[in-house]
Amino acid sequence: MKTAIITDSSAYLRDEIKEKSNVFVLDVPVFIAGETYIEGKNLTAQAFYDKMAATEALPKTSQPSISDLVFQLEKLQADGYTHVIGLFLSSGISGFWQNIQYLKDEFPDLTLFFPDTLITSAPLGYMVEMTYNMIKTNAPFDFITSELIEMITQTTAFIIVDDLDHLVKGGRLSNSAAMIGNLLNIKPILRFDEEGKIVVYEKIRTSKKAFKRLYKILAENTKDRDYKVYVIHSNIPEKAHDVAEELTSKGFDVSIATFGAVIGTHLGEGALGFGISPKLK
Repeated sequence: MKTAIITDSSAYLRDEIKEKSNVFVLDVPVFIAGETYIEGKNLTAQAFYDKMAATEALPKTSQPSISDLVFQLEKLQADGYTHVIGLFLSSGISGFWQNIQYLKDEFPDLTLFFPDTLITSAPLGYMVEMTYNMIKTNAPFDFITSELIEMITQTTAFIIVDDLDHLVKGGRLSNSAAMIGNLLNIKPILRFDEEGKIVVYEKIRTSKKAFKRLYKILAENTKDRDYKVYVIHSNIPEKAHDVAEELTSKGFDVSIATFGAVIGTHLGEGALGFGISPKLK
């Protein structure tokens, strides 16, 4: 069995994982002020937030290219791969996952496993990394897929948004709700729901109360097993560092990541969240 992993550039991957010979990344185009960028190639997270602040129009993102995926699968087949695991951004924020399901019939010589991850960013990157580790230990393919399914069901993210206007522009919140929220200083806590969509989870008055509630939500959602926690931020590294230090002092296994263009477009600058991913048994 020779297994490859394909993901997309919305996943937050450590450089060590990007360099693995059996890990492949599809580009997610980002359009800002008439220019096209690719996360991780000609667009860093910092550059994205700088460019977003400098333009009035909200950046836009597109799906990865299906033709690029087909080309990659053809190449993998020619290179002797027998199994391919595709871990892409949630169907709740992109139509890509639905649009590639037909490929399972187009490549009968490849065993393809394309689950809906229901997530993106750092938790998606962690999923890729754990899959690579299982492949490295020669775990059976059925074991890998069953572990991934379990991981997907217990992976989520909760996010505090600083600027409600981006949610309005992205169609995630009505303008009237945003106006009331801004007047009342409401800080909504968002989450990825069971369908992989970003939804309003709770509405909290003031940032201080929102962060206090977010800590409780994290404790409630990690009490049943051991979890990897990511503090993910939209261009507020100092705040993310302080939060990560506090969580580490409480015994959590914490890493810091940045929201890229796909999610950052909807959240705006100043958002901060917890990505929660179960560790493998």
